[in-house]
Amino acid sequence: MRAAVLHAFGQVPQWEEFPQPVPRDGEELIEVTAAPLNNIDRVRADGSHYSVRSGEYASGGLPAVPGVVGAGRLPGGQRVLFGSRCGTMAQYSVASEQATFPIPGGLDDAVAAAAWNPGLSAWLAFGWRCPLQPGQTVLILGATGVTGKLAVQAARHFGAGRVVAAGRNQQVLEMLSGLGADAVIQLGQPAGAVAAAFNAEGGEHGYDLVVDYLWGRPTEILLGAIDRGDAHLGSERVRLLQAGEMAGSSISLPGSVLRSAGLEVLGLGTGTMPPPDVIRRMLAELLDLLASGKLHIDIERVQLSAVGEMWTRDQQGRRPVFIP
Repeated sequence: MRAAVLHAFGQVPQWEEFPQPVPRDGEELIEVTAAPLNNIDRVRADGSHYSVRSGEYASGGLPAVPGVVGAGRLPGGQRVLFGSRCGTMAQYSVASEQATFPIPGGLDDAVAAAAWNPGLSAWLAFGWRCPLQPGQTVLILGATGVTGKLAVQAARHFGAGRVVAAGRNQQVLEMLSGLGADAVIQLGQPAGAVAAAFNAEGGEHGYDLVVDYLWGRPTEILLGAIDRGDAHLGSERVRLLQAGEMAGSSISLPGSVLRSAGLEVLGLGTGTMPPPDVIRRMLAELLDLLASGKLHIDIERVQLSAVGEMWTRDQQGRRPVFIP
């Protein structure tokens, strides 16, 4: 079969011949119809993601086919989303029954595949990891990316009273009001201006929940802005959900912000997943909203043979989906 093949960490996958996977007990061969290029695919391929310490990318695991999720057809013709132990950016892959999810009628395979990873991240953030109380104020760091744009919509869906969206892409920022944002913050400003904007848009009450897809310097500016630096007695609770690190893998965290601002830091990733039945329920809800047109994601269909030129390109808020 033909596939995108990664030969070494840090290299760009190449379109070439690769052995077709052989299903194990409990698995079925899947004809791939769509494979999105998610951020996790790129950071796994450059060796920086924590998950590369195990699985197909572990020592001796290369060359390998990248891609954590995809859409395809089972031997009986059923259309499914699936996750695979052997990658999805290929003409064929394999998956167990537990790793397949039906695609609703009327929903395009490429749209379903593109929305699975970022959409489920957004849905789990608000619907499971940090449930909202009606009317609470939410800040989304990294709102101009694919996941951030879905998070804006998820925040509104789960009852946020005010949604503040922060990002760098001015063109996308200008579109976010149509997705549910009440205010936007341009992160390309000087640090002082960004900090002032964080405080102004949070208002007197501040933020109840910050969903952070950036980490790094933008998060440090936010923490400096919300650090009260006084001995005022209060009962504030600011939950910060660390869900990505597009701007950096580490931050400097002052202890004072934990004590004076009521900051609580949580994570959302592979090690903080809910039970499988919760994932299935939330994914089904997400797909139904996409099928009905109540949820929106921008995608770009690309032939998988163009993987080399697409791999490092800025997505500009649109999720590339490879078509084998």
